[in-house]
Amino acid sequence: MPRDDRSPKPDAPVYESAERLQKVLAAAGVGSRRACEDLIFRRRVTVNGRVAQLGDKADPTRDVIVVDGERLQADVRLVYVAMNKPRGVVTTMADEKGRTELADFIGARLEQRVYHVGRLDADSEGLLLLTNDGTLAHKLMHPSYEVLKTYLAEVAGPIPRNLSKRLLTGVELEDGPVKLDSFKLVDTLGKSAQVELTLHEGRKHIVRRLMAEVGHPVSRLIRTSIGPIKLGDLRTGRLRRLTNAEVAALFKAVGD
Repeated sequence: MPRDDRSPKPDAPVYESAERLQKVLAAAGVGSRRACEDLIFRRRVTVNGRVAQLGDKADPTRDVIVVDGERLQADVRLVYVAMNKPRGVVTTMADEKGRTELADFIGARLEQRVYHVGRLDADSEGLLLLTNDGTLAHKLMHPSYEVLKTYLAEVAGPIPRNLSKRLLTGVELEDGPVKLDSFKLVDTLGKSAQVELTLHEGRKHIVRRLMAEVGHPVSRLIRTSIGPIKLGDLRTGRLRRLTNAEVAALFKAVGD
C-alpha cells in the first residue's frame, strides 16, 4: 500500500540531555523565551526535519534545529570567531621558533580552545576564522565544498587588459592548474595596482604563486572574506564572535 505523505512523522527521539525547545532557542540567542515560543507556535522551527510544536524538547548537542529555513547552532559549547590577522603573525597557536602567533592575540579572550580554519602566511593579513567546531572547519577547508575566498592584493603594475581573461581561464602552476572565480582592478598606484580576486582554491601560497606566474608579484595581501563572512571594519589584531545569522550562512555554504 502506498505511503500517505500527509501522515504525521514519527516522534523524534528525546535524549536525556534534551531541554524545552524554547529554552534551547533562547540560550542560543534567538530571542526571549516568549519570542521563541511564538516562533514555535507559528511553525517557523523544525527539529531534525520535523515541524516543532510547543512542549517539544531538543538536545542542542545532537539535534539539527532550523529557524526560518536557517540552521541554528544551538550548542553553546561551540564558538565561531572572526579575527583580523596582522601582517607578521604566524598562523599557529604554538610556534616553536618563538615568533608572534595567534595565541598572543587570543590570550584569555576565549574560554574555549579554538583552532584556525585554514591558514594565512605570515606576510599576509586579514580575515581568519577560529572555531572548535571540527566538522564545520573541515568542510570549510575541503576543496570539494568550493567555499569562495576573496583577497585584496597590491601587485606590480600596470595590469594588461587581457590579464583578467587569462586568470579566469586558468594558469598552469607546478602543482597543477588554477583559475580564479572573479578578478577586478580596484585602483592603480603608480607602478603598482590594487586588485580584488576570488577563488575557491586552498593550496599553499596559491594567490602569491599565481600572480607571480603571470608577472605581477604580490607586495601586500589581505583576505577580505571567507564564504559569507566579511572582514568589514574589524580592526587589525581584533576578534569578534560571529552572529547566529553568520554561523547559519556558513552551514548553508557547505550544504548543511
